Parts: sequence; structure tokens; C-alpha cells
Amino acid sequence: MTENQYDAIVVGARCAGSSIAMLLARKGYSVLLVDKATFPSDTISTHLVHPPGVAALQRWGLLDRLVATGCPPIDTYAFDFGPFTISGAPGTIEAPVAYGPRRTLLDRLLVDAALEAGAEVREGFTVEDILIEDDRITGLRGHGKGGRTVTEHARVVVGADGLHSMVAKVVRAEQYNEKPRLQGSYYTYWSGLPMNGRFEAYIRLNRAFAAWPTNNDLTLIICGWPFAEFEAYKRDIEANYLKTLELVPPFADRLRAATREARFVGTAVPNYFRKPYGPGWALVGDAGYNKDFITAQGIHDAFRDAELCATALDQTFSGASSFDVAMSTYQSVRDQHVMPMYEFTCKFATLTPPPPDLQRLLLAMHGNQEAMDGFARVNAGVTSPAEFFSDENVGRIVAKAGGLQANPP
Repeated sequence: MTENQYDAIVVGARCAGSSIAMLLARKGYSVLLVDKATFPSDTISTHLVHPPGVAALQRWGLLDRLVATGCPPIDTYAFDFGPFTISGAPGTIEAPVAYGPRRTLLDRLLVDAALEAGAEVREGFTVEDILIEDDRITGLRGHGKGGRTVTEHARVVVGADGLHSMVAKVVRAEQYNEKPRLQGSYYTYWSGLPMNGRFEAYIRLNRAFAAWPTNNDLTLIICGWPFAEFEAYKRDIEANYLKTLELVPPFADRLRAATREARFVGTAVPNYFRKPYGPGWALVGDAGYNKDFITAQGIHDAFRDAELCATALDQTFSGASSFDVAMSTYQSVRDQHVMPMYEFTCKFATLTPPPPDLQRLLLAMHGNQEAMDGFARVNAGVTSPAEFFSDENVGRIVAKAGGLQANPP
């Protein structure tokens, strides 16, 4: 049995885990990054990297690598509500477009960046136990494929191990602001369905689906149903999936020239916040906070949390701040930033008709390019729903539309 002492051990090497391992290693800290998967490997995902996530990749010097995979840029988000469509630009000057890369490519890119930064990476590594001494997390015990058990210690163990985080379970991380599963979705990939740089979402009564381009000239199409119908839906996934697409005949007609290239993948997820730190441990990504994937915020949420948590740990390791003060700031900044989008997402995920005030506001936006761009940026995580749906902004949109009466949703 061998033992090492690291500044940080990161459990989980996908978007949140590889990112924080890279950022800490770039600051000169000793980091061990472990994952039971070997890369490249796939995982269930919305794929979308909204402009804030693209901006993070740009800051980290990794955007050119993503572009080099051939993943097409997305410069337009279109939301078809039936009678009208809200279509706008999701980006900023810093990051004008989004991307929808395959996770086999994105995750490998991030793991490689962590390795290049100096992190020690162990793929195919199974964590057997999280070590606790005097109510403090001190490390882990685990093994590689066919290997002997090893014990490793660290000043902090970071759980980046997703929804079913082993780290969160062991430390019994407090959950709050919880909401149940609201909708369930399935997706697959299609060839022969060009998207021309567009993300398209179609919202109908108790149903929604969306399509966007990914690598290798494929298009991802995802269909969603209220969670109450999810079990029944799964009895014949393909039939119900295609039936949903038929709700929009022009789209269904486009699909007839396309070919399905993969099996269906789907799930439904709970919504929660977890306290993301405690003695000797921290949580990032879905391990610390999760919301329904209907707004596809997960990847750039993971990038943001990795930066926030890496900053807090740097302050701790360098002696600039106590662990509790730095990590409490990480939690409060995270929660304050994401709470409006959390509520917006959970309302959207019910797949119920928009309330009358919101319907009138959406109609007032139609044809107002500035307002439609603003709505696209809300869904892209660029603009907070609290800002966009403020009394002042709603008033401007309504006034420009000719005085339609609307109140913020």
C-alpha cells in the first residue's frame, strides 16, 4: 500500500473535475485527479456549451482545441411557441457563439489540459472509501483496473462526481431549495439534418423538443415530457419520441430526409443545492448543485463553479483566507448567481403553458430584435432572468410593442 500527500484530490474528471484540477495545478498545487472512466468516453449530456462556457474555455486557452474538433458554432437560438417564434443571438462580444460538442471530445480535451497543467491523472480508478479522521475528510482509498489498493491523502478532497456523488453521500452534504423531478427527456443523433448554426426549441402543451448541431455533421434532437408521464413514455421510446416531433409538421418533414445514427439516451433529474464544503472537502458541478437540463446550463455551471472553488482553495492554501471564510464566499456567490436561473429553469421544466402575463410579454418581444436577443441570452445563461424580467426591462419591451399590458412573470 502506497501513500502520498496532495494539496487536493479531485474525484471525477469530467467538466467540473478536470477544470478545477487544471486550475489548481496551474497555480502550482499538487493535484490528483481520478475517475472510474477511461477517456475518451461518453456520458449523458445536453452537450451545449453556452457562451459563458465558451468564454471560460477562451480564458483557459482551450477554445482553439474545441474549435479544432470541427464542432460547428451556434449563432442563433430560436424558440418556437406555435403562433410565433422568438429568435435571437445568444452571445456577447467576448463569446458570440455557443457550441454543442460530443462529450467524448470535450472531456478528453479537459483531461488532457489538467494533465498538461501538472495534475496527476488516474483513469479507470475506482474509489473504494473516502477517509475520515476526527470528523475531517483526509483522503481516499481505491484501485486502478486490476491494480492493488492504494491510499492517498490530501488537504482537501473535491467531489466532482456528479448527481450521485460518493463524496457528497459520505459527508452527508446538506441539501436545500430542493424540487422534485419535473420532466424527463430522451435524445439521439441524426445525420442529414443540417441546422445552419441554429439551436431550435419547440414548446407545445406538455411537450417540448429541441435540436442543435454537434460533431461529425450530426444533429442532436431531444424530446421532453412531464415527469408524471415519463414511465409510460419509456414503454415505447421511439414511437413517443417521433409522435412528439410530429407536433410540428414542418420539422417532422425535415426529419424525413434524416437518418437516426444512435440509440436513445434519456433520464430525469432532481433539482437541489448542496452545501459545497466542510472539513477537508468541497463539491463542484452537479455534485454541489443541479437543476433540470431543459435549459442546458450544466457545462458552463461546472466551469463557473470550478473557477470559484479553485479561487477559494487557492486563498486557503496560500494562507490568504481561512477555509471556512473562503468556501462560504464560494457558496454564497454560486447561490446568488444561479438562483434566478434555477427558478426560471424549474418553471420551464414543468412544461405547462406560460402564464398570461408571460404570454403577453413573449408576444411583445416578437419582432423586437433587441428583446429577442435578450431572451436568447437569458436561455444561454448570459443574462440573469432577474435582470431581463425586471419591471424596467419589461416596461421597455411593452412600450416598444405599442403599449401591450404585461407584468414580469
